[in-house]
Order: sequence, then C-alpha cells, then structure tokens
Amino acid sequence: MALIGVISDTHGLLRAEAVEVLGGSDYIIHAGDVGDPGILDQLRGIAPLTVVSGNIDREAWARELPKTDVLSVDGVEIYVLHNIAELDLKPEAAGFSAVVYGHSHAPQQEMRNGVLYLNPGSAGPRRFRLPVTVARLQVRDRKLHARIVPLLQGSKV
Repeated sequence: MALIGVISDTHGLLRAEAVEVLGGSDYIIHAGDVGDPGILDQLRGIAPLTVVSGNIDREAWARELPKTDVLSVDGVEIYVLHNIAELDLKPEAAGFSAVVYGHSHAPQQEMRNGVLYLNPGSAGPRRFRLPVTVARLQVRDRKLHARIVPLLQGSKV
C-alpha cells in the first residue's frame, strides 16, 4: 500500500496544517500554482515530489517545471496537470487510473469512465468562500481511494 499526499494552489503559502497532513506520505503531488520554490524544497523533505507548473508559476525557477507529469505507483498511473480544461488526452484510453489537477481552488473527486478525477482544492490563501484543503490518495491492490482533507476547521483565514 502507498500513501500519496496531494496539494495544489499554494500560491506561496505552505501552511503548517498542510505539512502535518502530508507527513507520512510515500509520495507527494503538487498540481501547480506553487508560487514559491521554497515550498517545493519543504515538500521534497517529506517525500518524493511530482510537481507541475500552474498559471502563476512564471518566475525563472518555475520554467523547469513540466506542464504535465505522470506518477507511477504500485501499478497505478496518475496523470498530473494544473488546469483540467487543458487535458488533451483520454485518460482511460491512455491507461491512467487517475487525473490530478488544481486551478479552480474547489476540491472535487469523481469517477468518470473508470478514471478518478481529483482536485485537492487550494491549500494556500483562502479565496472567496472556498475551503482550504489537501487530499490523500491510497493505492492498495491497484485501486485508488481518495479523501479530501479540510485544513482550517472553523477558521476564516
């Protein structure tokens, strides 16, 4: 069994609550809009990191980040991109078990054509009335189990 921490849209803010939830992960995915390269260093200190660039990642350090990437874990292939509107392949035809994305700041998980679509929501500064969240993915027996994890219980920050 493998445990994957999933985070997106940090926009330069890596909350202690996010680090706590991501602790113990075997792998971490950051689905873009990082905002600060120091966040990537912190996440790499927890577990191996798969990261893609988001629309705000325009500084020199971010130019090396791919637009899309793939994490292979225990026979499961996870396709990672920032904006789901830019998905230019059929994940089920390409053999992916999941598509992880960010951008909207709204957490979401749904199955479509046998593929898990997972947006962990935003873990950075709160926007509008959207929750501040990350996600956890368990890979067990080549099956994925996802859970959205709220970070700021009752806080408005």
